[in-house]
Amino acid sequence: MARLLTYAPKNTWIHRLSGVTKMLFFVLWSIAGMLTYDTRVLAVMLAISLLIFKVSKTEWKQVGTVFKFILFFLFLNLITVFLFSPYQGTEIYGTKTVLFHIAGRYSVTTEQLFYEFNIMLKYFTVVPVVLMFMVTTNPSEFAASMNRLGISYNVGYAIAIALRYVPDVQSDFTKIKHAQEARGIEMSNKASIFKRLKNMANIIFPLIFSSMDRIDVVSNAMELRGFGKKKKRTWYMGKPLERNDYLTLAFVVCFVAAALVITFHDGNRFFNPFQ
Repeated sequence: MARLLTYAPKNTWIHRLSGVTKMLFFVLWSIAGMLTYDTRVLAVMLAISLLIFKVSKTEWKQVGTVFKFILFFLFLNLITVFLFSPYQGTEIYGTKTVLFHIAGRYSVTTEQLFYEFNIMLKYFTVVPVVLMFMVTTNPSEFAASMNRLGISYNVGYAIAIALRYVPDVQSDFTKIKHAQEARGIEMSNKASIFKRLKNMANIIFPLIFSSMDRIDVVSNAMELRGFGKKKKRTWYMGKPLERNDYLTLAFVVCFVAAALVITFHDGNRFFNPFQ
């Protein structure tokens, strides 16, 4: 069974970067992706994200399932945007080019398609970086990195443990799913997507209860060992910053600064090709 979103040690320069570097890169990259609607900036960010994802040698079986879920929710988001604001693009870009009429007040415009295309780009610029960050960073090193950035080691450890237990939760999910299928509940591609989603909802509560049992075991073990008694602690997996770390940080800071300057130089964060 393929493990999704699990740290996989490999000999790439991305794996060798410090967790501090990867975390700062992820945060700054996400900020730039959220703030800009400039298509040119987003296109360059997408190209760099895909390049980083390729260089990290992340296997599709590690992230394929998660990526499919993200695509599904992205599709729902785009549909929702159109249903509630079918002319948001025309208001932003100041023109209205109707391609065809659907029904009632709904018409497909070039401006709305371009606006939703930018929304899609924003997702795709961040998602590869998020997935790469998850599968190339050791959870223990991640906890040490958060502590070096001034975050309480209790918080860092909580997140690290959550990342470590992603494979176990996945395993529990698969076992419960197989048990449901053995009872005759269809969850394969033979059923419609809405029926599968409804049947998948039946897995949530057993999965929550099994996760709660695991949380209780881990919390009791940590309490017995006196975890949290001291204000500070040392880290076995802590990694000092090296030359490549400084170069990576310098690149992301310069890129984000340039991206924000390009985005806001005219006082509007939307690139408008219609004027």
